[in-house]
Amino acid sequence: MNRKILAATAAAITGAGLVTAIALTPSASAGQQATAGDQAQTEMLAAMARDLKISPDQAKLRLASEQRAAVADNTLKKQLGTSYAGSWLDSTGTTLTVAVTDAAQAELVRAAGATPKTVARSSADLDAAKLRLDAKSTKAPKTVPGWYTDVITNSIVVLANAGGEAAAKSWAAESGVPSDVVRIEASAEKPRALIDIIGGNAYTFGSGRCSIGFPVEGGFVTAGHCGTTGTRTSNPSGTVAGSSFPGNDYAWVRADAGNTPRALVNRYPGTVPVAGSTEAAVNSSVCRSGSTTGWHCGTILQKNTSVTYPEGTITGLTRTNVCAEPGDSGGSWITGDQAQGVTSGGSGNCTSGGTIYFQPISEILSVYNLRLMVTGNPPSSTTTTPTTTPTSPTTSNPPGGTWAPYTYYGSGATASYGGSNYRVIQPHTSMPGWEPPNVPALWELA
Repeated sequence: MNRKILAATAAAITGAGLVTAIALTPSASAGQQATAGDQAQTEMLAAMARDLKISPDQAKLRLASEQRAAVADNTLKKQLGTSYAGSWLDSTGTTLTVAVTDAAQAELVRAAGATPKTVARSSADLDAAKLRLDAKSTKAPKTVPGWYTDVITNSIVVLANAGGEAAAKSWAAESGVPSDVVRIEASAEKPRALIDIIGGNAYTFGSGRCSIGFPVEGGFVTAGHCGTTGTRTSNPSGTVAGSSFPGNDYAWVRADAGNTPRALVNRYPGTVPVAGSTEAAVNSSVCRSGSTTGWHCGTILQKNTSVTYPEGTITGLTRTNVCAEPGDSGGSWITGDQAQGVTSGGSGNCTSGGTIYFQPISEILSVYNLRLMVTGNPPSSTTTTPTTTPTSPTTSNPPGGTWAPYTYYGSGATASYGGSNYRVIQPHTSMPGWEPPNVPALWELA
């Protein structure tokens, strides 16, 4: 998406009710500079190339497009309000579609470089319908492994194992969801929480092992099924200060003194930095880090998914085509340098492939009032020397200003450019072409 479209997205899209396709292909020069030249980023791109079956250069271009998409989507979500009906990227990660429900503003959408198309139900409508299913989760048939809002088809999908389609349809009807909103989809998924009773890297609790999610001030977040409140952990040592499972699948561990949270994710080997937690769109690439299978990448399939494990139903998860195995539970999910969530569970393995779900990071931080450790945060405890440290992206300041590309700017941050001072509107990691005067969705004059 070029600068004109990005600016227009922030300033002109105030209407509602359309599916908006926004081209997000960056210029060649932006693609050549899409990532800093540090080794960790190179290895991350290599993993994306391997798992998405694209070249490293295509991975660079995709990440740049996805960052632009996240900015555009967050702006549209605020502007469209109750008419917003979800968003997704195409299979290449270069075109963002934002669904809305009011065709009256078609010309404004076209003026912003978008293609309008009306849809029937808003995100609020879909979420309300799914809540009816969530309320009846204890009565869901054993042959129903999960259900989710599918923004691409503007419907609620109920998954059904072989032979369970009729029972799934009947349960959905009894839940009060209109038949025209629900799609029954055949599925071979047999989801389970990814706990394995073996030793290994990451952290342990009793005789079990899980993976650290994201460091937060005072400790780290992980999966709720890894331990109840009060559970002691080792390597790093700490205590589960809050845990929710089933219903949700998240927890946070308050680390003992001497353990230092760092804004890093293991890539096995090496690390990648965490710069923020901007939520990625459906069909965005996403990479997962876990202590059993290491680093794997894929794409986000759906959001707001409900999954039924033997222990009960979990709601509000994100569904992906990334693989994972027991022991990866609680591990990090990240798009570029933006934290997305922690591993919950799913089906399959990293030999044959699978469908894996993660708990979005935003809810965990909000529920426990936690502060995500990002690049620029100081450590919050007495430190132990980490075995690996990230290399900082190479940056250079533009003439006459402090603004720089590949730099995280948090809420309230300021920078100068071209003789003027600017203040951040929306936290982000800067990219070439995102100079403050060119992106009013991100910066305002101070």
